[in-house]
Amino acid sequence: MIQFIVSLIIGGVAGWVAGKIMGTNYSVLINVLLGIGGGFVGGLLFGLLGLGASGALSWIGSFIISVIGACLLIWVFKQIKK
Repeated sequence: MIQFIVSLIIGGVAGWVAGKIMGTNYSVLINVLLGIGGGFVGGLLFGLLGLGASGALSWIGSFIISVIGACLLIWVFKQIKK
């Protein structure tokens, strides 16, 4: 249960960071939701490539993967919104 909550927090912060990187004007809630989804998408994509976060500082790797996934989702979201 703790791991799930930590994953949501990492995804939420990653979504906020990705929103800043991508220069979006979306609400914080949308960015957080995209970050949580980005964590899932990033985990899937990096898992298919055989890459993942492990070790004592795995939360840093999870955060980076989530930011990349969230940036990807924000880009897709922008393309659909056009």
